[in-house]
Amino acid sequence: MNRPRKLSAEDIASKLIPLPHWRVENEALVRECRFTSYLAGADFILAVAKTAEAMNHHPDLHLGWRKVGITLSTHDAGGITELDFALAEQIEALLAPSKT
Repeated sequence: MNRPRKLSAEDIASKLIPLPHWRVENEALVRECRFTSYLAGADFILAVAKTAEAMNHHPDLHLGWRKVGITLSTHDAGGITELDFALAEQIEALLAPSKT
């Protein structure tokens, strides 16, 4: 198995352009999503968890009152990789129906 390669700052900046709700913090991609209820956020976390499990790439998720925080990083690579962006795109697809 090939180890994921940490992306350069230039690659990250370029890949963030189509993902305007994401930002970089401490070598990770982060996003906060807002929902109409606590349970809607919990349902979203379950959907993200199923997607992450299928990709074998697991984000840190934080459930708060009507919001969910997401942190993506590839620990083996020590930062952000293509895998993080692939999961961020999948997460955006999950959010598309709710436009959160």
